[in-house]
Amino acid sequence: MNGAESLVRTLVEGDVDVCFTNPGTSEMHFCAALDKVDGMRCILGLFEGVVTGAADGYGRMLDKPAATLLHTGPGLGNGLANLHNAKKAHTPIVNIVGEHATYHIEHDAPLTADIEGIAWPVSHWVKTSADAPSVAVDGAQAIAEARGAPGRIATLILPADTAWNEASGTAPVPAVLPPEPVDEGAIRDCADILRSGEPTLLFLGGKALRADALAMADRIAQKTGAELRTEFGAARCERGTGRVAVERMPYIVDQALAVTGAFRHIILVGTKVPVAFFAYPGKPSVLIPETCRPHTLATVDQDIAGALAWLADELGAGDLEPILSEPERPALMEGDLNLESLGAAIGNLLPEGCIVSDEAITSGRHLHPLTRGAPPHDWLFGTGGSIGRGLPEATGAAIACPDRKVLSLVGDGSAMYTIQALWTQAREKCDVTTVILNNGGYAILHGELLNVGANPGPKAHDMFDLDRPDLDWVAMANSMGVEGVRAETAEQFNRALAAALSNEGPNLIDAVLPGAA
Repeated sequence: MNGAESLVRTLVEGDVDVCFTNPGTSEMHFCAALDKVDGMRCILGLFEGVVTGAADGYGRMLDKPAATLLHTGPGLGNGLANLHNAKKAHTPIVNIVGEHATYHIEHDAPLTADIEGIAWPVSHWVKTSADAPSVAVDGAQAIAEARGAPGRIATLILPADTAWNEASGTAPVPAVLPPEPVDEGAIRDCADILRSGEPTLLFLGGKALRADALAMADRIAQKTGAELRTEFGAARCERGTGRVAVERMPYIVDQALAVTGAFRHIILVGTKVPVAFFAYPGKPSVLIPETCRPHTLATVDQDIAGALAWLADELGAGDLEPILSEPERPALMEGDLNLESLGAAIGNLLPEGCIVSDEAITSGRHLHPLTRGAPPHDWLFGTGGSIGRGLPEATGAAIACPDRKVLSLVGDGSAMYTIQALWTQAREKCDVTTVILNNGGYAILHGELLNVGANPGPKAHDMFDLDRPDLDWVAMANSMGVEGVRAETAEQFNRALAAALSNEGPNLIDAVLPGAA
């Protein structure tokens, strides 16, 4: 058994049984080991950003790591943007990065790079295997590191000779420590604040956005009069009928300050004090007033559900019935296709158990109220701000949950970053319906020009328009094996979405919105 086979066997025995791949020469022995070891499903992405983004979507849905297989430093570098997003989302991932043979590195061949230096900003743990007998032990440690609370990224660098030389077998995965319990003092302090009667906001993030934790937060809010809000960039929120509905913190600085200005206290549950996405002239970076005091109930790597249950018991709220969303569907609309009619169709047609991957950027902010009363579903949103996550994330979510429909909402500008994910969806027969919100440009950047006071002219705006030539989304989808249709009216979109959601396999709808050519 060589080092590569010992690693693959260790991964499978450690319940890492999906590997998103884009391999090269340094990874050939790992690829060959896949034919010798049962139990590992390998999924090819035609760009490393698809590979890492798919691992993010997979890990968000299953709370367990997939592996990635990347080719040396440049391959890892191509996947960095979506590893950045995954790290901000606290997604568990095990990266396997091939490297030159240990004796070849000194010759500075073209692909020689500082892989550890590239990996550290998007990893919690990085290690280069020293020899073949170490590979299985290092792989087992990588699995344990990735499973650590709240979900971590572990990167194992595999020199080619450690993969092809003789190894000694597999290694067991070390015990993974459970999330840290919260401090009793934090529970008492937060209970005192909530009993004080002073206006208080419970600000929720991380695993506080799972259904059971949201129900506990709602009981606390009912008992104390506190208000609930979630972080804007939530990695995964369980929503819909029979679940507690919570509004997000607004993205726009002035709107967020209008929300928080009413509170004397903000209690942080699995998140941090809200901050603006960017700095704007004359506006604050921190989105709470100086008169609002922050308090931490539980950090993202602590036992968030346990902290909420403990606080509810401390307040005598544990037996209250949570207020759950009632079934409510907006009516389908006719006429122009715009954000209102598109959102009404999504709210009307969203199937039970759907996973919504939202990279609609500007347009997606309007969809939450229209889907509040839809059947139970999961909503995945951007956490790291790097665009190009939507199509790969949806692909990984579909691999993780093959029995559930995935709806991918993607802006036209964002989709071009990782359009290759459609090919992987077709190859793997992923049940994904992709809606391209086609407004003909990077709409958010047109707005940001004004927000930062940049006084733009025609050259500036020209950099954010996707024309000359216009993008043909249907042709691109069809060329990669995905059936595509174009919708220019509300009626056309209603029919296309209903058909796509009732069929299995990948589909794409080019939803032409105001502003598109």
